[in-house]
Amino acid sequence: MRSRDGNKSFSLSICSVVVFFLSSIFLQADEYLVSYRYVVKDATLYNETLNISKSMKKCEGEEADSIYLQSNNQHNLKDIISKKSTKFIDFIHKLGMDVDHKEITENFQNRSTTIMTLKTTCFKVDINQNFAKISALN
Repeated sequence: MRSRDGNKSFSLSICSVVVFFLSSIFLQADEYLVSYRYVVKDATLYNETLNISKSMKKCEGEEADSIYLQSNNQHNLKDIISKKSTKFIDFIHKLGMDVDHKEITENFQNRSTTIMTLKTTCFKVDINQNFAKISALN
């Protein structure tokens, strides 16, 4: 027999499952600091550096753009990004990079250097068994 207030135990169990699910999503997200530098000298790639480190303190800001990378049950961000590095590099190029270009011509010899830099940016990362959601923080 049902009580007058409906099925209260069922609605409480649904609410507790939803709260547990949402808290697990928010508590598992980690923050990482990422910097990137790309150097081209005389139309030849000279150096490319991608630095990733876990943030020691909470980053301020709101989530901006996000990218989803397949994680294949891995929980190490460096390994996940290394398998899909071109997709991640394209993503950080869209975030905006500083470009420094110098060109010198001496005795009809042209020399150029281009340096593209992503300043250290904080990313919020949520990794589960199938994918990793990487979001830039503004």
